[in-house]
Amino acid sequence: MDRNFERALSCVLKHEGGWADNPADPGGATMKGVTLATFRRYVKPNATKADLRKITDAQLSTIYRRHYWDAVAGAELPDGVDYAVFDFAVNSGPSRAAKYLQAVAGVTQDGKIGPATLKAVRAKAHASVIHELCDNRLAFLQRLDTWKTFGKGWSSRVLGVRTEALRMAAPGSDIPNPAPLKAIPVTKKQAAKDVAKSKRFWTWLATGAATPLAAFGALDWRVQLALVVVVVGFSVYAISAMPQVRKALGLT
Repeated sequence: MDRNFERALSCVLKHEGGWADNPADPGGATMKGVTLATFRRYVKPNATKADLRKITDAQLSTIYRRHYWDAVAGAELPDGVDYAVFDFAVNSGPSRAAKYLQAVAGVTQDGKIGPATLKAVRAKAHASVIHELCDNRLAFLQRLDTWKTFGKGWSSRVLGVRTEALRMAAPGSDIPNPAPLKAIPVTKKQAAKDVAKSKRFWTWLATGAATPLAAFGALDWRVQLALVVVVVGFSVYAISAMPQVRKALGLT
């Protein structure tokens, strides 16, 4: 029944890493993806962070099976779909993962995967379920306030989950490893839009350009306007060509 649990858990742990205690993470301190609250619930009620850091492999397996895998009926889901839902549950909670799967399957979203959900999921192409679930999961993550902090890691994780889940759904298929995420180049057109919206840029322009313009106060207004156009044009070029300039002006 749990044919894919060990493989799925191994994949999940690659993303979860080891000890983490980031103040920006609402889940608090975690060890291999297990929060202190979850550790207290399944292992030791009065556990400390020190206890959590010493979690054993057996304890880890028990927690992931009972708290996540069983909660989303992992043993009953199709190959690949089980891993995609399992990882979603670990990252964002079993109830949310179940509801998103139910949305893909077109059944009532009650957060409980039962016979109706399983029947609907099995009736759909498994690769299609995986793709749609991962797309919706990424869209959900992008709406979170913490996306700016964790977005790059989440994007990489969902991409990896999608790839491995598709391999599990179609054994023997030639699905390449996901390519590393690349920075999207900034075009001059996009830089101009960013400049127009940047308060920091206009403050910089007003203070930085005021002095030279004052020095040319005796010039014709058309000449002064031309100088402003040149300054803005050069700024857009510099911002589009130099990442460090974008960072300094708060455009990244």
